[in-house]
Formats: sequence, structure tokens, C-alpha cells
Amino acid sequence: MSVEIKVPQLGESISVATIAKWLKQPGELVAIDEAVIELETDKVSVEVVAPQAGILGVHFVQAGDEVAVGAVLTTIEEGNAQVVKSQGLTAISQVETSKRVETVGQEPQTHQPMPAARKMMDEKQITATQIGQGTGKDGRITRDDVVNFVESDGHKLVTAPSPVSAREDDPREERVKMTRLRRTIARRLKNAQETAAMLTTFNEVDMSAIMKMRTEYKDAFNKRHEGARLGFMSFFVKATVSALQEYPAINAQIDGEDIIYRHFVNMGIAIGGPNGLVVPVLRDADQMSFAEIEMQIANFAQKARSNQLKLDDLSNGTFSITNGGIYGSLMSTPIINMPQSGILGMHAIKERPIAENGQVVIRPMMYLALSYDHRIVDGKEAVSFLVHIKDKIEHPERLLLDV
Repeated sequence: MSVEIKVPQLGESISVATIAKWLKQPGELVAIDEAVIELETDKVSVEVVAPQAGILGVHFVQAGDEVAVGAVLTTIEEGNAQVVKSQGLTAISQVETSKRVETVGQEPQTHQPMPAARKMMDEKQITATQIGQGTGKDGRITRDDVVNFVESDGHKLVTAPSPVSAREDDPREERVKMTRLRRTIARRLKNAQETAAMLTTFNEVDMSAIMKMRTEYKDAFNKRHEGARLGFMSFFVKATVSALQEYPAINAQIDGEDIIYRHFVNMGIAIGGPNGLVVPVLRDADQMSFAEIEMQIANFAQKARSNQLKLDDLSNGTFSITNGGIYGSLMSTPIINMPQSGILGMHAIKERPIAENGQVVIRPMMYLALSYDHRIVDGKEAVSFLVHIKDKIEHPERLLLDV
């Protein structure tokens, strides 16, 4: 008995994914709940696991293909290693290919169009049956196949000239297709610039008090809260929550002609992952302790490094914090994570001379940046917001006393 492995539900508003890589090959034995394929969505990578133990069938899609929710990826046949040895992979392939052809509403693998070809076919209302077998690998239909079909059918395909594709590639260059996640990051950042009336205001904060407190109590903190390490981020999360409660417009968002005010804080923490920047969310950060914040951030960082973040980890943020200081950034203008209305940028701590009580002293200083949507946040609110955070960080006892 065979079981189909399909593209699972990927989360709210996500209907397609890209095949990142196959983790198991046809004919290999797989255990129940063992990952067989990795999909890349607009937000995260998702591993699809085997619903039963058995032998993996043929791949119906290849790396780089775009697939819709519910599409069949492969099948699993009940069996063991002896079946593979006695019947051989060819027999499995023949069975699976036959089943694929018979699937209602599905096209045979030999007609499966490449993504660029599929887009053009949809625009021209052309079916794979009309074109027949393609010239691509395993008979797949390529963009050139669609162009040739259109031109031979008496149509004239008009495409805009591409300076990049028209020139000859330099042998010293390497052309790599952008991942779905990278394309999404690019699209969202550009959308933020085009949609929001974005403005950035700056301030600086003396880190002396928080560094002293951390030095004095980090060992006791780490010992008491197993799995947590006292860092600076929990102080900034706490200070930011306090500021958002004081200036709720920065925690709100625009929805048409309405403003949605939140009486809770879901804090997004920007983390660099292997495939790009991701922003997992501390849900109800306003209710979390220092230890809970530090443990959750550490957990997110580990999941980001191992590509294990889930869609739910990245959803429903109301405000974000990004720390370019871990990479050495001294100052930047962070871009809002739409539809949020603000993002706080932390930067590197540097010893600098400052004036204190008429004297020049050396202090560990950090520049802070707040990028905000001027459509909903006034300049006075934005400046006061940063001053509030500065005050809490320079006097961390106020975070504990809530004053």
C-alpha cells in the first residue's frame, strides 16, 4: 500500500512553496516522521516528514520547482530493504509514474512545466497537453518551449528586452537564483519604503549602569535560571515594552482608514539565519520576565541557525528590535517590518568621551535609532519614545521598580 506525501498547509496567506532540496532519494528506506524534503516558503523553510515507514518513490518535483499546497511530492511504499533488492528501483519508478498519470487533475511528470514556463502558459492560456513533451530534463516544459509554441502557432510573443540576459556572462561571474526567502525580504523591504512615511530619529545611551549590573549578577542569574544567560537584549526588551505602553501609537498599525491599537506587545527580535534575516516574535513580551525573555531569544537563535523556525514563530509581531551592533554597526537606519509602525535599532557599544558634570569622561556608549511611520507617529512621540528607553537603560533599577 502506498501513501502520498503532499505539500502541507503552510500557514496563513501562504499557498505556494519552492522545493529547496530532497533529503531522501527514490528507493531509500524512510522511518515514520523522518524528514524527506525541505520546502522554502516566503518566511521559513519547512521539512515535510514521512507519514509512515517504507520505501520512498520517485520525486514528482525537483529542486527549484514551485508547488502549491496539496500537490503530490512523492509516495511511500510499504516494504523493506529486501523489496528494494528483489524488485529494484526501476519497478518502483514505473508504478509511481503510472499512479501519477492517473491522478485526477494532475499532469504526467513529463509535461510538468518549469516555473517560468508555467507563468507564461497561464498568461497565454496554454495547456501542457497542447505543447506536449518539453525539451527540459525528464521532458519538462521550458520557457523556450512555450515561446516556440506561441510563435509557431501564429502568435507574436512580445517580451521586454533584458540588459542582463542580453549581455554575455563574464566567466568570472556566478549567477545564482534568489531564494524565495531572499525574494520575500527584498519585496517586503521595498514595500515598506514605498508605503510608509518612514523617518528615523537617533539618540545615544550610556551603558555603564546596565553593564555594571550585568557583571555583578550574571553568574547568579545564570545559575538560578538554567538555560538562560543574562544579556543586554532582555533589558532593551523591557525598556521598549515600557516605552510602547507610554506611547501606544508606536505599537499600533494602520488598517485602511483605521488605527488598530494593541493592549499587548508581541516583540519581534531580528536574527540572522543561514538564509537571511528572520524576525521571530516574543508573544506577550509585556508579561515576560528577564529570564523568560533571555531563554526564548536563545531558543529562537538556535532554531534560526538550524533552520527550524516555524511560521507561528514569525507571526503577529507588533514592534521589532534589531541589533546591528553584533556585526559591528555603529549607526544605521533600520527599515520598518510592515505593517508595524516602528523598529528600534541597537548598535555597537563604543567607549567615547562625553561631558558629565562639566568634566570630560569616557563612557561605553551606544547609538539608538527609531525608524517609525510618520503617518501614525508624530515626531514628538518618536523622540520621547527614545528618551524613555534611554532613561530606563541608564537607570535599570526603574525597570524593576516600574517607575
